[in-house]
Amino acid sequence: MTPIASSFSAHSSSRHSRKSQSARVRSAGLRTRASQAYTFVEVLAAVFVLAVAGASIFWGLTAGNNLILSTRENLRATQILLQKMEAIRLFTWTQINNPTNYLTSNFIENYDPLGATNNSVGTKYQCLISAAVPAVGEVPEAYRTNMRTVTVTLYWTNYNGSTVLVKKHEMQTRVARNGMQNYIWGTL
Repeated sequence: MTPIASSFSAHSSSRHSRKSQSARVRSAGLRTRASQAYTFVEVLAAVFVLAVAGASIFWGLTAGNNLILSTRENLRATQILLQKMEAIRLFTWTQINNPTNYLTSNFIENYDPLGATNNSVGTKYQCLISAAVPAVGEVPEAYRTNMRTVTVTLYWTNYNGSTVLVKKHEMQTRVARNGMQNYIWGTL
């Protein structure tokens, strides 16, 4: 072979090998891209999983906030009940038997007592206090008329969406004529 012919055949064979090599690379690239592409069904499945996860997170946060609000309201109700009970423990026997001046039977307490200045008092608690002679059989009969069962009841309203939930807490104590108030005030 002549040097020109040999150089021509080497050149054409290298051109042919480059074309086939680039075609192989392109087809491999297409195969790689095709294997990386997602089908519509896979995309829908991913969107569904994300929607369920998002809805679950939203529901969890909403339920957690409602639980915290309910717990705070219950705690405030307990604080109001204890405050009233501590005051009742210090009443004299005469004050216990005078419901018009001391054992006010119906009043309203606010969730935030200091919120009245900026109109953010929150939940309103309706408080009812009653004092009665214990029922027959609860205490010895000879001592029954010298005791009073004092009941403090709180009512407040919560909302679950458009549903109204009325909540109630109640506390009871007994006060005796010769109870601890005599140690504080003396016999009155």
